[in-house]
Amino acid sequence: MSTDTQQETRLHGGRLIARRLKAHGVTKLFTLSGGHIFPIYDGCRDEGIDIVDVRHEQAAAFAAEGWAKVTRTPGVAAVTAGPGVTNSISAIASAQSNNSPVLVLGGRAPALRWGRGSLQEIDHVPFVRPLTKLAATPDTTAEIPGLVDEALATAIAPHSGPTFLDFPMDHVFSEAEEPASDATLPTPHLGAGADGNAIERAGALLAQAERPVIMAGTNLYWGHGEVALRALVEQLGIPVFLNGLARGCVPADHELFFSRARGTALKGADVALVIGVPMDFRLGFGDSFGPETELIAIDVAEPVREHPRPVAAELYGALPATLDALRVAAAGGPDRSGWHEQLRKVEEEKHAAEAIELNDERAPLHPMRVYAGLAEVIDRNAIIVCDGGDFVSYAGRVVDSYEPGCWLDPGPFGCLGTGPGYALAAKLARPERQVVLLLGDGAFGFSGLEFDTLARHGVNVVGLMGNNGIWALEKHPMEFLYGYSVAAELRPETRYDEVVRALGGHGELVERPEQLRGALERSFSAGVPALVNAITDPTVVYPRKSNLA
Repeated sequence: MSTDTQQETRLHGGRLIARRLKAHGVTKLFTLSGGHIFPIYDGCRDEGIDIVDVRHEQAAAFAAEGWAKVTRTPGVAAVTAGPGVTNSISAIASAQSNNSPVLVLGGRAPALRWGRGSLQEIDHVPFVRPLTKLAATPDTTAEIPGLVDEALATAIAPHSGPTFLDFPMDHVFSEAEEPASDATLPTPHLGAGADGNAIERAGALLAQAERPVIMAGTNLYWGHGEVALRALVEQLGIPVFLNGLARGCVPADHELFFSRARGTALKGADVALVIGVPMDFRLGFGDSFGPETELIAIDVAEPVREHPRPVAAELYGALPATLDALRVAAAGGPDRSGWHEQLRKVEEEKHAAEAIELNDERAPLHPMRVYAGLAEVIDRNAIIVCDGGDFVSYAGRVVDSYEPGCWLDPGPFGCLGTGPGYALAAKLARPERQVVLLLGDGAFGFSGLEFDTLARHGVNVVGLMGNNGIWALEKHPMEFLYGYSVAAELRPETRYDEVVRALGGHGELVERPEQLRGALERSFSAGVPALVNAITDPTVVYPRKSNLA
């Protein structure tokens, strides 16, 4: 090889990073500017990767997770050293709890001066490692490409999740030979299903069930299991309930989809397929099911925690293959129409009971009335992003999803401030769709200035705020427990809509129900990010039942 050719193949570390990202299909880098990562920007600029900058590093990492959630491909964020990395920690933890495939790239003080007190010098890896599947620092510039390949592959391998790499400043500014590489990311969902003996045991159990039920969650979505699930549901006549990212994997208007009858169904089932969802607080640590319910646990890989109660069968492997094999093994079975009718009756009764709140004409507004107004203007494939406490909990009851990837909530880590980052990524990934950001006034305080980010990048997300002037998720339970509340008040009726106007967006104030539709329609047609600031009644108490601890 000639000297000229050698020179042509030597690239600085940031360009080596960008080349590997591009090779694996990465098109967006979410970031907040920092000198330690300038070479990564230079590389992405040369490779045609869009650089999307935000106002706080947690928003960059949340946007990376939002991208992953909408596209089912790795989302990538780059943050500067020290506080840049520490500011991203909550988002990394959120990605861990949601099994979101995310790669966070961090700057790092120069290796040549390590330990001498360089700007923002801190060893990130020890405190990031517990939150990630892989956390590492390359020792040389030449190690960078292979480590990027490894981090992306690790992020998407079951159980998917976040990975982290930081790059000493001297390494990313230095050059190295670009190695020949044909490394490609795996497609785990196309692999082998669960063990055949386990399929046979589960199939025999399910074939005899008179009152089967399916409870599916986020890993159903990560495992691309929706087509196989729907075939199983329809052929075997099994009622299905969905939470997390699984919402929309069976359309909300499917005859075997249920939501309001979940308590009745899970308690009354003789066999339950628990697919891609842990039995955590959302399922009462297993107690949401009846004491006699036989459980079949199905997931993309073995669980990271032990099941809180015994299960009759465990099926771990690629979900399409697993669910297809189970459908065949459980063919036949008794007539289940009576079970369907029982659950449909409960579903309809609860729908009817909700109508009172949905049509409540009080001012300030009942949160349910806000969602009745939203239902009049959103498209079937709208992407709903959730960022809040009680206001968003009401949405979980009444806002329906019809396609996969249309419901983005914080997940079991429950971190506020996720919404603007998620919404930014969702609209960039799906610009043709409505993206609606549901948020409380409390959540706005975490990352409301990201409306500046949305405006600068021309991302016309519509925010819908339930503004009750309190931390309702804490105020009402504390008053129930103690008869008083502290640290639970916000400034009532703050004009967050005017804040959004000042940041370059469109703002609407809604104080009465009849103002809702017009405000929403103007916001969707504004062509800029918008916020509808709906003043809601602080005395409304969400009917909370879940045991959080």
